[in-house]
Amino acid sequence: MTSTRSAHPALIALGAVGAAGAAAAVWGIGIERYLFTVREATASALAPGSAPLRVLHISDAHMAPWQHRKQDWLASLAQLQPDLIVNTGDNLGHRDGLEGIRRAFEPFAGIPGVFVHGSNDVSEPSPRNPLKYFAGPSERHREAPQLDTAAMDAFFTEDLGWTGLNNTAARLDVAGSTIDFIGVDDAHNDWDRLEDLPAAIAALGSRTAGTSVIGVTHAPYQRVLNGFIDLGADAIFGGHTHGGQVCLPGFGALVANCDIPLKQAKGLSTWTHEHRAVPLNVSAGCGHSIYAPVRFACRPEATLLTLTAR
Repeated sequence: MTSTRSAHPALIALGAVGAAGAAAAVWGIGIERYLFTVREATASALAPGSAPLRVLHISDAHMAPWQHRKQDWLASLAQLQPDLIVNTGDNLGHRDGLEGIRRAFEPFAGIPGVFVHGSNDVSEPSPRNPLKYFAGPSERHREAPQLDTAAMDAFFTEDLGWTGLNNTAARLDVAGSTIDFIGVDDAHNDWDRLEDLPAAIAALGSRTAGTSVIGVTHAPYQRVLNGFIDLGADAIFGGHTHGGQVCLPGFGALVANCDIPLKQAKGLSTWTHEHRAVPLNVSAGCGHSIYAPVRFACRPEATLLTLTAR
């Protein structure tokens, strides 16, 4: 007579967890990080009587020269015929990343655009322990090699015709509407200088009743969002969070790498401060660090946001 033993339930459970983890890794590393998508939304933010404005919001490309699929997808977004490009930083992800950025953004030449820096537009990325993000926003690596930020900025301003907003303001005519833009450098590295903006705004001259105000930041820290509202922003754009990058289905972002509430780490929401509420669009971004090549339940994206009159 023979007898058989069934597998221990704990071993079965362990095997199931391992299989699920392996499947999730295959999906996040090999599939989802290439599932580029355009998220479309509409928000009331412009001065009364303004015509709708189609804004293409691009963020966190973290570009490396070999990432041709991402470059081709970004280039194809010119077919959406936006009225305005808002680029919220972290374009570079490699010392030769500008090569890929040029290829990706050349079709946008002549379309009005504004941009701010993220830290990865200034210094090379470095390996980090992803578990540390659960302890709070990541620390700045002060000794990282510097990138050719000046060459990137020259491409944006001279070749594409975009306007830099790092701790300054600008007034642009966009599709027949006058827009005042205010922006800050990367708040995650404490490069933001909100105190510089009032003088920059005053230098633009008097603001007419039909002028709308848009705030642009890389990292959507609460101090920046509140500061923008204090300065009259009617809409705010941010990036940096990657939408959590690795999310829990049905729950969303587990980390945001800044102090914004997790429920607002991705997508269009409303930011309220001092009894004023304005649309806030935080892009989940279209890239990732070359040292963390994964996305899970958080597709790489750009946003086509139609701003309408209040």
